[in-house]
Amino acid sequence: MSTTSPTRPRPSTARPHHLRYVIFIAASAAMGGFLFGYDSAVINGAVEGIRGRFGVGSAALGAVIAIPLLGAALGAMVAGRLADRVGRPRVMRVAAVLFAVSALGSMLPFTAWDLAFWRALGGVAIGMASVIAPAYIAEVAPAAQRGRLASFQQAAIVLGIAVSQLVNWGLLSLADGDQRGALFGLEAWQVMLGVEVLPAALYGLLALRIPESPRHLVAQGRTEEAARVLAAVEADGTDVDAVVARIDARVRGEHKPRLRDLVGGRGGLLPIVWVGIGLSVFQQLVGINVIFYYSSSLWQSVGVDPGSSFLYSFTTSIINVLGTVIAMLFVDRIGRKPLALIGSAGMAVSLALAAWAFSFRTEIDGAVALPDTQGAVALVAAHAFVLFFALSWGVVVWVMLGEVFPNRIRAAALGVAASAQWIANWLITVSFPSLSDWNLSGSYVIYAAFALLSIPFIVRFVPETKGRSLEDMG
Repeated sequence: MSTTSPTRPRPSTARPHHLRYVIFIAASAAMGGFLFGYDSAVINGAVEGIRGRFGVGSAALGAVIAIPLLGAALGAMVAGRLADRVGRPRVMRVAAVLFAVSALGSMLPFTAWDLAFWRALGGVAIGMASVIAPAYIAEVAPAAQRGRLASFQQAAIVLGIAVSQLVNWGLLSLADGDQRGALFGLEAWQVMLGVEVLPAALYGLLALRIPESPRHLVAQGRTEEAARVLAAVEADGTDVDAVVARIDARVRGEHKPRLRDLVGGRGGLLPIVWVGIGLSVFQQLVGINVIFYYSSSLWQSVGVDPGSSFLYSFTTSIINVLGTVIAMLFVDRIGRKPLALIGSAGMAVSLALAAWAFSFRTEIDGAVALPDTQGAVALVAAHAFVLFFALSWGVVVWVMLGEVFPNRIRAAALGVAASAQWIANWLITVSFPSLSDWNLSGSYVIYAAFALLSIPFIVRFVPETKGRSLEDMG
């Protein structure tokens, strides 16, 4: 490859302005995040339908709901290496196919256990999407727009959660409020799970329209193709050949981090790796995914009618979107640690209020309900919990995991921290049905305790990364 040739001329043929084109590319990749959020939360509308259809107990139901998280851990592990071999958009297409197959299989299960298999397959797609989309966007986006374009992924995730709840609510309304009501020749909950095939197909089509990452093309020796992609996404006047040469030099000089690079100190792992694991684990142990996976079932368990329970699930998703926007606006202004501390305090209070309210759950004439005052407190507390999580830990953890590790171990440390997050997510999700059968209020006391414990963890162990270059982290 020559690095001394003059600046490659910009293509003269008509094409979208570079920024519009980059936005299209980033939005197309972020469809993986949308499906990540959609697939994660759509099960919320089907919990009671699955329980009734297959007659499973709480432990088996929890396993069916949580199993995609184990699949996601597998998908996250294989996505990076697969992307290095076959390219980023091809991995997106594989994920789109897995999402579609999972949706169709989940819509037409014979038993709870083959439903679990199809959901695990969707989990593999979730894991792939969670890794490949942010990596691809970072590699394609111009440096000046990288931060804003990278935020597309988190925005797409919370939007996918919200849309899944809206679709579930609409389908439940068509089925007269019954998850097992007849709808299009199936039960309503089956249609809820099957609708995902539509955004999965769109994701696959968009993945056919976007270019390969210039970084991957350079790594494969396809420098001419990399230059053409860069010419389409970089601003006018950019020396494309110089950019290609810089990427080539970086790829050749890169040290690929290994797990053994993380070992050191008395704790087995480097202290900063434990910080990343702690951030990931605390993000899940506060119980946020109980809201997104079980909220419809939760509200029905305290006497709310099915239609209203689905509406509340949708409104909490809207709050989640609003909180994410707040975090995106303030994370660079007030810093990561202050935002995390605000969120921890707000979550601890909200969860404690919810635990207090749920302690008044009583059975009257065979029906379980909350008194009016406690019911209102529980509803407000649940929405406040989602808001405080979204404006803090929902965004801050992902930002900090990308910044807090030194360059030499970043990729390997991120993999360990992400795996810890999936495992903690699985633990909370699989345990909630049994915990709520034992003591619903007690479950929320546990989540509140973890929110409270996250405060000294942030103060004592987590460094502030605002305004620091990645090279300064060590």
